[in-house]
Amino acid sequence: AQLIADLGPLDTATVVDLGCGWGELLLRVLEANPSATGVGIDSDPDAIARAQINAEGRGLGNRVTFEVGDAALWSEPVDVVIAIGSSHAWGGVDLMLRAVASSIRPGGLFVVGDGIWSREPSVEAREGLGVAEGEILDMGTLVDRVISAGFRLLSLGEASLDEWDRFESLFGAGREQWLFDNPDAEDFSEVCAAADEHRRGWINGYRGLLGFAYLVVRHQGR
Repeated sequence: AQLIADLGPLDTATVVDLGCGWGELLLRVLEANPSATGVGIDSDPDAIARAQINAEGRGLGNRVTFEVGDAALWSEPVDVVIAIGSSHAWGGVDLMLRAVASSIRPGGLFVVGDGIWSREPSVEAREGLGVAEGEILDMGTLVDRVISAGFRLLSLGEASLDEWDRFESLFGAGREQWLFDNPDAEDFSEVCAAADEHRRGWINGYRGLLGFAYLVVRHQGR
């Protein structure tokens, strides 16, 4: 809700969500802006199918299109771009910023959401995520990269520890429920090991160190 408020009124705007998942943020943006239209792109066909069903159920089917595809290939000019947790599609934050800067209309708005280090990461934190040094930025460096790519910062926020715990808990609960429901499955041990590895990496590794930044920025249009 705060991100949508920070975008301000989007009269007749075209909004594209790159890596939209099942499109919840995009749908809420359109609900808040009745004259805007949207496009959601994601590589997961199940998520796109869910997004389409949700759009129809909320009376937005005539204002939004959801497509299965590679977010990094989008190049059509639009007024607003959303990319939450999808920089990996381009191969990193810098490549994502460069690509969006080249396609967004002058003065366009960009909602960026990406992982950051809230504090200096430990070796255990990096190992828990399987990332190399420098692969995840801190907030200051992320903002500097955004500015260098031709954007100006309008608002900034960071997910709280409670939000992170909720996110990680729900992620783990899905596997735990599957393990409970499928004790005789052939891949039970494999799924159990993956669940244990994720839990250790989170609680004993990056919990309290890994953050998630939300930025609303405007393209300078030069």
